[in-house]
Amino acid sequence: MTSPEPTPDATADSSAGDRLQPPGTKSPADLIITRCTALVHDDQEQIGFVEDATIVVRGGRIESVTGPVDVDVPAAEHTVRIDAQGQVAMPGLVNCHTHAPMVTLRGIAEDLPIEEWFNDFVWPIESNLQEKDVELGARLACAEMIRGGVTCFADHYFSMDTVAAVTAESGMRANLGQAFFSSQGAEGREQSLDFALRNRDTADGRITTSLAPHAPYTVEDADLAATAQLAKEHGLLVHIHASENRDQADTSLARHGRTPIEVLADAGLLDTDLLIAHGTGIMERDLPVLARATGRIAVAGAPRGYLKFAWPTTTPVRALRELGIPVGLATDGAASNSSLDVWESMALTALVQKFTEGDPRWLTSRQALHHATLQSAQAVGLGEEIGSLAPGRRADIILVDVSGPHTQPVHDLAATLVHSARSGDVRTTIVDGRVIMRDRELLTLDVPAIVGEMNERMPALIDRSHGKRIQDYDT
Repeated sequence: MTSPEPTPDATADSSAGDRLQPPGTKSPADLIITRCTALVHDDQEQIGFVEDATIVVRGGRIESVTGPVDVDVPAAEHTVRIDAQGQVAMPGLVNCHTHAPMVTLRGIAEDLPIEEWFNDFVWPIESNLQEKDVELGARLACAEMIRGGVTCFADHYFSMDTVAAVTAESGMRANLGQAFFSSQGAEGREQSLDFALRNRDTADGRITTSLAPHAPYTVEDADLAATAQLAKEHGLLVHIHASENRDQADTSLARHGRTPIEVLADAGLLDTDLLIAHGTGIMERDLPVLARATGRIAVAGAPRGYLKFAWPTTTPVRALRELGIPVGLATDGAASNSSLDVWESMALTALVQKFTEGDPRWLTSRQALHHATLQSAQAVGLGEEIGSLAPGRRADIILVDVSGPHTQPVHDLAATLVHSARSGDVRTTIVDGRVIMRDRELLTLDVPAIVGEMNERMPALIDRSHGKRIQDYDT
């Protein structure tokens, strides 16, 4: 586990640049970004900014981040140069929990409680899903996320071989898991494992994988325990919905005498690397259970969905951070959230936490940026590879334009990024040193073609006259 959330330190800005010196190599760079302001983390995991910075990338990794000094970096014909004057270079955002193909259902079931949302709309429609629908949804989702500065996402859905192929083509990074229910029998769990092992470290290492049991209310204790054993045996992350809301936790207590978190503990899942989606129903009695966990535990929070469903509680970020549990930012699927905008999740997380805690000093802008970058990377198991602009890290970088009227003047750059900037201010998105959007132009996906084909398939997809559903929501 990571250390608790650090207290913001005003000295981080002045010293961060001094710690990031170029190693002095003279071979040609692949990418050189100049004249930007670079968001960096110091060795205490605090946020700082380096003015007039130059970022050098070679072999898909960041080689150096330097301050306002002359940098003599040899270039070659293949070297990509970006003059980022007036822009902030940040680690790419991570969407720590989503269902990318569900963008096809954006707006299909609005203004409903969650049981009606699942049983009357989403699960009946998902019984119609064909592989082509999943492909088109994943394509559109990747396009939306790239344009919003998301370079990596953790996905939990069906037909994940198709999602993996789209991810590879889009140039994004992802952790992917094939969802399963106990109603599928042992076959569902076996398919999830088979997908994870076949696709792990594919797309030049940009795709990692997880086991993806749906939730404690749809996956039986024996299957959860078997999943924990498989995760330990194969060194896989487990990605699961748990304690999504307080009603689920209360129902679990009434029916089983245990909270969903206690169910996970009894199954051995808290002794694995575990990503818990949502966790708004985590109770006070769950905290010591989580404190005893021996695995690397993380939680993904998606506040927009909780507000839409009128859930009475939200992810207890402060309590989790006091246990050293990172809380990453997420959107959930666009069917519930209507958006894959992690930038909005960052701002809402800060605001909802202030409101919930009754403390305007909690979840500062710098803390929110920490959740959006390094903590989100840690949540999906990539905390040593992405999440900060530092030598040796994968070059997942976004460039954010803060010259617009809605972001000026800049008195506090961290506050400007969290509370004034928007996802539309992302100008350039880079993954593994490859530019996949430049000056707002997508370079890997054709959105009009995707939308045109998707709309042709929509009548058959949304037909609910068959009366079937893939599962029953009853918590």
